[in-house]
Amino acid sequence: MHTQLLGIDWGTSNRRAYLVGRDGKCLAHHADDQGMLAVGGDFAGALAALRASMGVDPGIPVVMSGMVGSASGWQEVAYLDTSVPLTALPAHLASVAGHPGCFIVPGYCTRDGAVDVMRGEETQLLGAVGRGLGDGWVVLPGTHSKWVYLRGGRIDQLVTYMTGELFSMLAAGGTLSTLMADGPDDDSAFAAGLQEARRARPLSNALFGVRARVVSKSMAAAQARSFVSGLLIGTEFVAAQGHADSAIDIIASPALSARYESAAAHYGMPARAHDPDEVYLAALAHFFERL
Repeated sequence: MHTQLLGIDWGTSNRRAYLVGRDGKCLAHHADDQGMLAVGGDFAGALAALRASMGVDPGIPVVMSGMVGSASGWQEVAYLDTSVPLTALPAHLASVAGHPGCFIVPGYCTRDGAVDVMRGEETQLLGAVGRGLGDGWVVLPGTHSKWVYLRGGRIDQLVTYMTGELFSMLAAGGTLSTLMADGPDDDSAFAAGLQEARRARPLSNALFGVRARVVSKSMAAAQARSFVSGLLIGTEFVAAQGHADSAIDIIASPALSARYESAAAHYGMPARAHDPDEVYLAALAHFFERL
C-alpha cells in the first residue's frame, strides 16, 4: 500500500506539484513554468526532472490533471460526461502507456445545447466537494474562467469565459495595448469597468469604448488596464445574473479571489473564497483508493 502520492496540476503554461501522505498533509510543494508548451512534448523527461528536484522516489505513484491529458498533452484522455459524479473520478483515472504508476485525471464535457469542456478544474471541484461544498455556483477564474453549478456532487451546468486570455491578448498587442501598460491597480477604474459591463453592450463595442474614453479625455490612460479588467470580469457576472441568484464560491489565488469578490459585491452576490492549494490537496486524498 502506497503511503505517498505525487499530484501534479499540469497546465498549458505552468505546473504545480504536491507530494502528500495518506493523512492529506503536504510533504513537499513545487511550482514552475514548465507547462505543456514549455516541455516540448517530453513529458516523461519533465516528470523525471521534477521528481529529482523534489527528491521524490520514482516508485511513488503520480496523478496528473490539466492539459497533460489533452490532445496536445502527454496522452489524450477522453472527457467524462457530466452525469458522472466528481467522487467517481478515481475510478476513471487513465494509466499512462509505458509508465506504470502514472495516471491522468479525465476532464468533463457538457453538451446541453452549448458544448463546453474543462480539464484540471474537475480535480479542484472534487476537493471542494470533499471539503463539504454543497450545491451552488463555483467560480474558478483564470485564463479560461469557469462557472460551474454543482448539484448532488455532479456538474449540472458549465460555462467558460476566455477572460484571462482576452485580457492578456489585449495587453500584448493591438489598439489597447499601449493603454494597458503595467501600472498600479485602480479600484475606481475597475469598478467603472464593472459598471460599464452592466450596460450589456456587445463586448467588441465596449472594448473600443475604452480607447474612445481615453482619446476623448473622459478617462486617464493609466486607468485603462483596470477598466478593461473590470469590463471583462463584469461581463461574466452580467451573464451569470440570469441564473446565479445566491452565494458563489470562488477557487482562485488570493489576487484573483480579491478581484472576483469585489465584482461579486458590486453585483450583490455574496461570495466565499477557497484556497486552490487546499482544495487540490483535498482531492488527492481521494485518489489513494485507486493506487
